[in-house]
Amino acid sequence: MQAHEIMITHVYKVKETDTVRSVIEKFIEHGISGLPVVNDRNEIVGYISDGDIMRYIGKNTDIVIDSFYYINVIKGEEFEERARKILDLNVMEISKTRVIKVAWNEEIDKIAAILGKRKIKKLPVERNGVLVGIISRGDVIRNTFKSIL
Repeated sequence: MQAHEIMITHVYKVKETDTVRSVIEKFIEHGISGLPVVNDRNEIVGYISDGDIMRYIGKNTDIVIDSFYYINVIKGEEFEERARKILDLNVMEISKTRVIKVAWNEEIDKIAAILGKRKIKKLPVERNGVLVGIISRGDVIRNTFKSIL
């Protein structure tokens, strides 16, 4: 089984010129946690996830964990203030630019290995350098086991 046989072809994405606000809006509207970032030719130039946003919001905050495992903020702005500031940033300021992706004809066993070893949730799929789909861990599991069960 190959990527094009199991991928989702209706891919939510953002353009490299978009702001983080548009990313968050898509996360909320579609109940998703990551998006490919594309240029005007629909080539994958980045990937942004909820984890990237969390790391950015928390990057200027030091924490310590006391003996009771409570997290205490030592310095930094208030959380909501940091969250508001991120909304107007360009998506490329916090997205990953070294994107792990697969070709449209990649075999499912390699896709499963990449998702498992890299501990990522989704893989963009490209054909001739252009985004054509996305594959999640759930897609691999469902398609692998529906023929076995």
